[in-house]
Amino acid sequence: MIITFNELRRIKDRLPSGSSQRIADELGIDVETVRNYFGGKHEAKECVGVHFEPGPDGGVVTLDDTTILDVAMRILSEQQ
Repeated sequence: MIITFNELRRIKDRLPSGSSQRIADELGIDVETVRNYFGGKHEAKECVGVHFEPGPDGGVVTLDDTTILDVAMRILSEQQ
């Protein structure tokens, strides 16, 4: 999946407090990995296949696996 960096950050910014930890717990991964998925630069134990390229609208992000994004979108839909 390809998404702009700014769109990925907008999704992250709309998530309620504690969502990174909730996603990490649900998927059995380190919370720093979730934060890195959304553009953070944290020390993480695992890699999640996120590739950032500079460009317009914050650049382009290629996601090899959308599992974290899928859980984030589900959390956002629960808020509605």
